[in-house]
Amino acid sequence: MNNKILVKHVGRVIFGTTLSRIFGYIRDLLVASIFGAGSVADTFYLASRIPNLFRRMFGEGSFTSALVPVFSEYISTKNRIETQSFLNTVFTIFLFMLIVAYILGMFFATDLVKIIASGFSNNSEKIKLTIELTKLMFPFVIFIGLATFLLAVLNVLRSFFIPAIAPTVSNFSEIFYMLVVVPFIFLQNDQIKGLAISIVVGGVLHFFIQYLKLKNLGWCLRFNIDLRHPGIKKIALLMVPSIIGLSVDQINVVVDSRYASFLGSGSVTALYYANRLMQMPLAIFGLAFASVSLPAMSKAYAKKDMVALKSFFNYSIRFTVFTLFPSAIGLMVIGLPIVRLLFEYGKFNSLASLMTNNVLFYYSLGLPAYAFAKIFANAFYSFQDAKTPVKIAVLSMILHIILCILLVRPMGIGGLAFATAVSSYFNFLLLILCLKLRIGRLGLKKILFSTFKSFFASIVSGIVAWSICKVSLNLFISVPVAIISGVISFIVVSYILKSEELKILMHSLFRK
Repeated sequence: MNNKILVKHVGRVIFGTTLSRIFGYIRDLLVASIFGAGSVADTFYLASRIPNLFRRMFGEGSFTSALVPVFSEYISTKNRIETQSFLNTVFTIFLFMLIVAYILGMFFATDLVKIIASGFSNNSEKIKLTIELTKLMFPFVIFIGLATFLLAVLNVLRSFFIPAIAPTVSNFSEIFYMLVVVPFIFLQNDQIKGLAISIVVGGVLHFFIQYLKLKNLGWCLRFNIDLRHPGIKKIALLMVPSIIGLSVDQINVVVDSRYASFLGSGSVTALYYANRLMQMPLAIFGLAFASVSLPAMSKAYAKKDMVALKSFFNYSIRFTVFTLFPSAIGLMVIGLPIVRLLFEYGKFNSLASLMTNNVLFYYSLGLPAYAFAKIFANAFYSFQDAKTPVKIAVLSMILHIILCILLVRPMGIGGLAFATAVSSYFNFLLLILCLKLRIGRLGLKKILFSTFKSFFASIVSGIVAWSICKVSLNLFISVPVAIISGVISFIVVSYILKSEELKILMHSLFRK
């Protein structure tokens, strides 16, 4: 895979992810409109944290980071029969792990809720509803875990569009429930329980659509237990430190949720919506390059081609800078109009918008660092080295907890987001130092030169967008015009500065 093909695959991921995020926004808008930013919404979003914690520990991140390098090695060096046998064995063992995680989660659900939602302790009804919702959503862990397994497999097989668009069907399940079923349910507690069940249905659909694509590519999944399989041993050695690393991330989430539960009604919900808005450009651009670069770097390493590996890495970082700098500046300067336009309907009021924007501003400060850290960590995973990113993640977690303790009183809920941003930059900088020691020159001069151009263009686009939002009071006009004008000004300034990334992007978009 050369750099032009890398950009082509990233384009497919961006398109699929954008479509998925649009449906995700529609889902969030409906939840905000029906449930607002009060206690019921708080219980729902806090309850969803726990299944997602298990999902990320045993699926997203840890498992994919371990599977992709090893599966890439099998694809590059083994025959199809050996590779299929390896795939079946991994599928069987991983399914067993997910079932065990589900059983443990259901058994300890009450204790986990009481730890994470300790701020709800003075409200027994709120705690009770949170526990019920947690248990209703827990089967989601199994199906979304299997969906994540298929995502990793399909990415190595150079199928990126279906995995990127698959979350759309999960979102559609929730949208269908809220539009069609909710009007016939009159108690709000029952409505929110039905929403929890629709999430599980969405997880099933998420898995099924990717399995159809795997079958279409000529591969299948069968049960095959072989604990002594050499490929399993490699994955286990990579996955254990990866789980620890992902556990660190989830500890950060738990710390944020716990502090937010003490900060008054709506705080947990504001944290969720701000994170969702920040995650939109991160998923569309940053994680698109991260998901495509990992199999590319893993295959290059399997072939001992360090020149190609460094090229993929450098390319991914520069394009991430080019896309996420303007996104971060945009969210910081016109975040409040965006929040008001997207969510301020029904029970989601102006106070909820202000709370959400406060968190969004500080999250956006760290937006580039979140993506950089992921790509740098992927470079280590491609070497089948999971220990280094984990050690750095532990140090970052310690810094995050200290900052939360210091900042939550003077800054409120915004302090939690600022702590996340600062610790992410710390994580990213340590990864740079360690990677440079590991493989030598990274082409940082070229990255820094590209960063300067993108930063300058982003500042200009931010000023343009802010000015337009200040002039017009009609959100339906000012926000879209501000975003479009900001993008155009960014492109114009990048063109004047002769940005290489813009040239490559335009060539990819308009080539025959």
